[in-house]
Amino acid sequence: MDNNDILIRLRYALDIKNSDVVEIFKLGGVEVTRLEVPKILTKSNEDVDAEDDDNIRVTNRMLESFLNGFITYKRGKQEPKPGQPDTAMPSNSHEHINNLLLKKVKIALALTSEDMMDIFEKAGLVVTKGELGALLRKEGHKNYKECGDKFARNFLKGLAIKYRG
Repeated sequence: MDNNDILIRLRYALDIKNSDVVEIFKLGGVEVTRLEVPKILTKSNEDVDAEDDDNIRVTNRMLESFLNGFITYKRGKQEPKPGQPDTAMPSNSHEHINNLLLKKVKIALALTSEDMMDIFEKAGLVVTKGELGALLRKEGHKNYKECGDKFARNFLKGLAIKYRG
């Protein structure tokens, strides 16, 4: 699952409008025009040569900026404490993008672990509290588990069921 696909599914699940996508990217520190949004929200075709394809590929940095902007969009701007870095800027961590997706959506929507387990359950995937904790841990922690595409896909599917019915 590539970053464009993640963005498409997240936008659908939470019914985010194109104008809101532009605003969320702006809050995350990335300038995107209204005309670029449909090019971003198009699945990239692996069979088509990259030069023929006028779609915009979403990089990990762009997706992380979008997720940071989504947190700000949903919860408001938070002033950093003295001596603390500005959290709106994408980090230089090499954390797996699916783990980042789970963490940032959890923060933005103020979800509890139980809420997240319910979302996974709605998609037909039973996730234990221990598994979820491992997915939400910081990379490098001894219990950290990389979030695979199956978990991310089912999480986004569960969000769609929860928020769209």
